[in-house]
Amino acid sequence: MKQIISVVAPAYNEEDVVEKFYYKITSTLLQITNYDYEICIVNDGSTDKTVDICHELLVKDDHISFVSLSRNYGHEIAVAAGMDHAKGDVVILMDIDLQDTPDIIPQMIFKYEEGYDVVNAKRKSRDGETWLKKFTAEMFYKVFSASSGKVKMLRNVGNYRLISRRAVDAFKELRETHRFARGLFCWVGFPTTEIEFEREARIAGKTKYNYKTMINYAIEGLTSFTTAPLRWATYIGVITAILAVLYMIYVFYMAITGNPSLQKGWSSMMIIILLFGSLQMIFLGIMGEYLGRIFDETKNRPLYFIQEYTTKFDKKKIKKENN
Repeated sequence: MKQIISVVAPAYNEEDVVEKFYYKITSTLLQITNYDYEICIVNDGSTDKTVDICHELLVKDDHISFVSLSRNYGHEIAVAAGMDHAKGDVVILMDIDLQDTPDIIPQMIFKYEEGYDVVNAKRKSRDGETWLKKFTAEMFYKVFSASSGKVKMLRNVGNYRLISRRAVDAFKELRETHRFARGLFCWVGFPTTEIEFEREARIAGKTKYNYKTMINYAIEGLTSFTTAPLRWATYIGVITAILAVLYMIYVFYMAITGNPSLQKGWSSMMIIILLFGSLQMIFLGIMGEYLGRIFDETKNRPLYFIQEYTTKFDKKKIKKENN
């Protein structure tokens, strides 16, 4: 009886690459003859022709499954929707823009057969990305690893990975609203390994990850997995309080000794007021991030709503034919 590989690929306004992705991933999966396969495309509220192209693919290929969300929920929720609907014994999560080359999928399967539940694809290079994006990504990995305690996230590992069915089922139990999938996979655990690959530039279309999105994603990751920012606020508060006391002693000493270099006026006072006021606003913002997450989680809303779910892929039928 053949096992089934499910490839989950979220798509948001990817009309230029959906068909290219389909032909590339299909040619790769057909080479793995001892597995059957499912291609699950998750439409995350696209406004271009992505949905129409997916409908055309559904007509021509019974291996296609199509999940269309009711609106744009974001990449992380689209990943969760795809994982919820994937029928495979093995799930491969990847971006649809083909920056994550499907050519290493056979190697991933080999590692899975060795007993690994999670096989991460690690980027050896990041073509098509600016030096600033690479630098900020490297800094985020360092900060996250230093502050997240026992949860260690591998550097240069994105969403591209293979996950066994038991790891997928464990991941599906995590229904938190503010999601950081890269960290969640690390938190779930299970035997994990990695394969290095050369990450290519986008074949078409535009990236949806601008700097604003990346900053928000970094904040999401940090606040979802650690209370370190709150501790940092405490440490900074203690340090600034000590510096303020030392400065106060210095000013008193200068005043008592009648040192003429002591500058009188409002300038130094205003600088100190602005400094402490800014620190207070930053710390309130950090606390607000955590309170906002508590507020969202207590509402216990569903992660997403589905506008359409279409599939001709029948897991029971496939397994019966393979007996």
